[in-house]
Amino acid sequence: MRELHADTGYLLYRLGLRSGQLFNTFLQESGLRLRHYAVLRYLATCEGALQRELSARLGYDPSAIVGLVDDLEKLGFAERRPAPDDRRSRVVVLTEDGRAFLRDTDQAGRRVTDELLTPLAPAEREALHALLVRVAGNGLA
Repeated sequence: MRELHADTGYLLYRLGLRSGQLFNTFLQESGLRLRHYAVLRYLATCEGALQRELSARLGYDPSAIVGLVDDLEKLGFAERRPAPDDRRSRVVVLTEDGRAFLRDTDQAGRRVTDELLTPLAPAEREALHALLVRVAGNGLA
């Protein structure tokens, strides 16, 4: 039987867990978790999204999205607005406070990445990132 570290999938899983732990530790004082951050980051790439779109794009259960958006609304980082093409639907939009929070967390995100990738040289980090983007494009939303 081969060792766990011989399994690339397992290593990716473990690194994902470690990355999440580091980032959640950083986010702890804001009251947010990595899942909230992911919603904010996604909203920063668009003019707003339906909750079902957030669920599909981020891979979160629709009921989890409702709670995450509720939390972000309470903090003033996101808000629900009527969808322009269907008044029964709500579009989740990033607020200016949400944008400011993301700007403030950018440096911390880089610190988390730096801590995780300490053993790699800059060129290796770039190569790893390019490979991960390629793999993520093959099946991840």
